Amino acid sequence: MSFWLWELGGLSYFCDMANNEDQFKKVVSHAREYGYIFASSEIYDGLSAVYDYAQNGVELKKNIREYWWRSMVYMHQNIVGIDSSILMHPTTWKASGHVDAFNDPLIDNKDSKKRYRADVLIEDYAEKIYQKAQKEIAKAKKRFGDSFDEQEFITTNPRVVRYLEEQRSILERMGRSLEKEDLADVKALIEELEIADPDTGSKNWTDVRQFNLMFGTKLGASAESAMDLYLRPETAQGIFVNFLNIQKSGRMKVPFGIAQTGKAFRNEIVARQFIFRMREFEQMEMQFFVRPGEELKWYEYWKETRLKWHLSLGMGEENYRFHDHEKMAHYANAATDIEFDYPFGFKELEGIHSRTDFDLKAHEKFSGKKLQFFDHELNESYVPYVVETSIGLDRMFLAVMSNSLQDETLEDGSVRTVLKLPAILAPVKAAVLPLVKKDSLPEIAHKIIDDLKWDYNVVYDEKDAVGRRYRRQDAAGTPFCITVDHQTIEDNTVTIRYRDTMEQERISIEEISEKMKETISYKNWLSK
Repeated sequence: MSFWLWELGGLSYFCDMANNEDQFKKVVSHAREYGYIFASSEIYDGLSAVYDYAQNGVELKKNIREYWWRSMVYMHQNIVGIDSSILMHPTTWKASGHVDAFNDPLIDNKDSKKRYRADVLIEDYAEKIYQKAQKEIAKAKKRFGDSFDEQEFITTNPRVVRYLEEQRSILERMGRSLEKEDLADVKALIEELEIADPDTGSKNWTDVRQFNLMFGTKLGASAESAMDLYLRPETAQGIFVNFLNIQKSGRMKVPFGIAQTGKAFRNEIVARQFIFRMREFEQMEMQFFVRPGEELKWYEYWKETRLKWHLSLGMGEENYRFHDHEKMAHYANAATDIEFDYPFGFKELEGIHSRTDFDLKAHEKFSGKKLQFFDHELNESYVPYVVETSIGLDRMFLAVMSNSLQDETLEDGSVRTVLKLPAILAPVKAAVLPLVKKDSLPEIAHKIIDDLKWDYNVVYDEKDAVGRRYRRQDAAGTPFCITVDHQTIEDNTVTIRYRDTMEQERISIEEISEKMKETISYKNWLSK
């Protein structure tokens, strides 16, 4: 593995990759140690690419979902929610195209016996070329300082121009080949680029072939009469088949949206990178129905709006980028991904797609029911076009975890591990700590918890010295620690400690809730 990385990117790049790999291992280990994620069925040696969200993980996941839901539904008067069923009539998936075309291009390495997605291998190779260009730009920026004209450098520096052109050419060729289903050319491209097995360095590949990702199941009392069904591979179709129900019962006018969060299932053969790619996962999707001809205007609106949502969490603008699709679905006329810089590189976090009228028309055709909207302003009926935003909740969880986990060297030379989660998302908002387990301090601490628990998820912690408790709460991601000491008995004040700065402040017990609200109100975060 080390040789392959060095060959592609140079020794410095290999060092960066090694550091990123170490960081990723820390994230996985930390998630388990602090009650965020466990392997499913761990006592039976687990199940590949299936995970359980533990006591802190389920809270973080719920808070991400709520942050999305509030921004998407509560902040837009023309967007409503739905919770459609996981099991749907099987014709749904025939109409959507999943039965015939929901495939991944897979390739096996004959020596390692490992299986990979062919498109991901090529995209990762192209990404490394792109990173070479970025390193040249970064070096020039450092060398020239304020006088540096980045755009001119990108278009005139021969090495950068060559890198970016090579990256573009590779991705365009792959996109064309996949669109034409020319899998032989996909393999040819892998061989021409001399892409190797990431684990062994072997370049001995099988042919590329397609694999359908849907899980099958049955509905019925007996095997003879049971109906063949599928576990839904996406949540969007539950929205489309309910389009008319929602529009009529809610008296919705175009443009309007329907939002949904829920589980989806894909038989991922190449399920790696922890919770980034799983077989059972959760999506947060919104389908926005618009007049034909206005879809690209709304597509741009939702690109801007969704990026603003991500940036509101303060995880660094440099960690996001748009990546326009080289290969678009046949029904789409615009598609882009918001990618996040994970420890293993920039990868898709959210997709934004202009789906035209394909979905509603397909369901009209297969169901025989009209799915149209009568527009009183235009005095005509039409099948609306759709702009989709779709984000993986588990991928968002991983983005938040990997971005937040940090090791900080303090002034005394010691190192603290801190999970600097956006406070609005933190599983536990405050830990209340009695300085000692006597002198009525625990009783006062419990009274504080009894007051705060109506508005916040708070915990009580009395084990170990207070300094060790601070470190434990830092690592768990708790934004506030509230310490009850003997002065509390005298003047009804406590010490509130802030996770990110470690600063401490003396405030009255009556001020605690308001002080926390300043930091963790939805209004303060979503209005950024």
